[in-house]
Amino acid sequence: MADDSNAILRRRSSLRQQRRLSLQHESNSWAAPPSGTIYAGLSTLVEDGTVTVAIAIRDTTYLLDFIQETLSVKDDKSLCSVLEGFVIDQLQQWSDDHLEKFIGLAMPERIAKQCPNLCSRLWAQLDIIPLILPEGSRREGDDKFTFGIPDTTTWKTRSIDEQAESMGRKCVRLFGPENIPLLQVGFLGIVEVDTAFHVRLTNLEDFQKTVYPKTWNAVQHYASDLKERKTKIAFFSATPQGGGVALMRHALVRFSYSLGTEITWYVPKPRPGVFRVTKNNHNILQGVASPEERLSKEDWAQVTEWVNENAKRYWLTPGGPLQHPSDGGADVIIIDDPQMPALIPIAKQLAPDRPVIFRSHIQIRSDLIDQPGSPQAEAWGRLWEYIEPADIYISHPVKSFVPRNVPREKVGYMPASTDWLDGLNKNMREWDIAYYGRVFNSFCRNSGMPTIDYPEDEYIAQIARFDPSKGIPEVVESYVKFHRRFVAGFPNRRPPKLLICGHGSVDDPDGTVIYDAVVTHIEENLPDLTEQICVVRLGPSDQLLNALLSSAKVALQLSTQEGFEVKVSEAIHKGTPVIATRAGGIPLQVADKQNGFLVDVGDTDAVAQHLLDLCTDDELYERMRKFALSHVCDEVSTVGNALNWLYLASKLSKGENIKPNERWINDMARAEAGQEYTSDESRLVRSLCPQNGVNGHSRQVN
Repeated sequence: MADDSNAILRRRSSLRQQRRLSLQHESNSWAAPPSGTIYAGLSTLVEDGTVTVAIAIRDTTYLLDFIQETLSVKDDKSLCSVLEGFVIDQLQQWSDDHLEKFIGLAMPERIAKQCPNLCSRLWAQLDIIPLILPEGSRREGDDKFTFGIPDTTTWKTRSIDEQAESMGRKCVRLFGPENIPLLQVGFLGIVEVDTAFHVRLTNLEDFQKTVYPKTWNAVQHYASDLKERKTKIAFFSATPQGGGVALMRHALVRFSYSLGTEITWYVPKPRPGVFRVTKNNHNILQGVASPEERLSKEDWAQVTEWVNENAKRYWLTPGGPLQHPSDGGADVIIIDDPQMPALIPIAKQLAPDRPVIFRSHIQIRSDLIDQPGSPQAEAWGRLWEYIEPADIYISHPVKSFVPRNVPREKVGYMPASTDWLDGLNKNMREWDIAYYGRVFNSFCRNSGMPTIDYPEDEYIAQIARFDPSKGIPEVVESYVKFHRRFVAGFPNRRPPKLLICGHGSVDDPDGTVIYDAVVTHIEENLPDLTEQICVVRLGPSDQLLNALLSSAKVALQLSTQEGFEVKVSEAIHKGTPVIATRAGGIPLQVADKQNGFLVDVGDTDAVAQHLLDLCTDDELYERMRKFALSHVCDEVSTVGNALNWLYLASKLSKGENIKPNERWINDMARAEAGQEYTSDESRLVRSLCPQNGVNGHSRQVN
């Protein structure tokens, strides 16, 4: 504020309340009540070697406070440095003084252009979501979701404080009830990632820092070709939020926007009942459904009718993505979900020469498919009828996941990925982690679950969907054995608690059933541990899951059947040792006895012993933590994942015939770009070691 004499007009919190809360907040304790949430609007006026900065601070109802100051600047470079430093410092100081959490900040687009690092700094340093609003007329009826400033003339006549307050009001409108940006699905079912890119979390330089130089060079190689030819890539999946596929696509489209390539992501309009059928089919193919469960002809017809209806209504309209490329359709089609293979013959019928890629993201029990008449053989037969015309078949990098009737020349391997810069994985201040910890404990209280009063309480966590294949009964059994051993061996120490949590997806109706089963088991059979085991279904807050995984003593992933489960790599990235089963693609991520332990599926005794070792042997724990932090692989990052898709799109859209022949797409892309791997790069294991059994693990690479 320019005039300190006006300080009495500034908002002041209750001194009594401040004193009660300050000690808990200073220690970043999760036991404190959740902080209040606030929003901000920013505007500036540059003239005569100065910049006047105005920040309006508000809650969802009222303007709470206002900061305005005129700062001296020498040139444009100085302007960026001065403005960024002032805004960051003022927001952090205000938050610390009032013990309140900034959720978002809105600013005019010109400020983001003047200071291109301001948005990413707000996101990375203060966990504030930046919203960029164009200073132009907002056209009603635009196809894309718009969040702009309605009238240029009216806007420019406003004073700087009015502009900042207007920004603050518009910022509040971005967020839903749980302080999460409202998901936008626009015209033709386009997922408007980051609110149609009005939210700016990162810039291109941020992405570049997340990978090795050779990976970055290879990405630039293919991106340049695609941009020059204006190649359009269309992804199709079932849901815009909640599951692993959606998380990857949000990150990929965000990176593509920064990169300048044209990737668009489409989802269908949901229909009641369809997701129950597709989830049953998912469970059948993974071998976790009841033996009598089958994908009937009638059920599959319901799914294909739903897909066809969406195609006709949205994607086959003039200029729609499934139309021929010469009529405005996409140049490359990627079906990113086993729920939607019925789109493949449609895409091929309209443009026979257009490349279509199918990606399977689940563990398919090919051994059960080989048994004639089995539920798996029947279900796969229905899917394969539609998948067969695809040019490329992408699978998680486990050979047994690919049924025998898929031609091996079509098969390419690609692991799941995660974004090191998004809310799930970015590094956060202890202050922000504590904020989300308090939010988590409020969830626990509302659910009748014990709280975790970190840092006083240590805890072991499995963060995953409540799914039949995630091994949740084994998690509970392992903890019971560990707890008994810990109490017997260390009677004077407080044992770590167990946290089982995750959030669901709209296409996953099993979540509530599994949740109820595990809570009932604990209440009826483990009454002495009800205050030690916390089982919670959370909302879709990435930072909340980030805080829980970052603060966990040990991460578990005891899946009985698994595709890849990139949560393992996310834990390793945070330096959290992992105990995981030799299921699916999990062993490709874990260096056994170096960044965690691998156990056989169902071996709860081994899990309990490894937990005891990690929770009582500080030297072992620190050694594993350091190894994990220093061995992060590009293949599971957003940039590494994008390399796969950019390579495939670049080659296939030029009519080149690609035959992966069961190779990793990443290796093919790096080699084609002249950026082969070198010994100084961390790299995922390329195959499971046969001599150690189907689920063995080896540090050797092919």
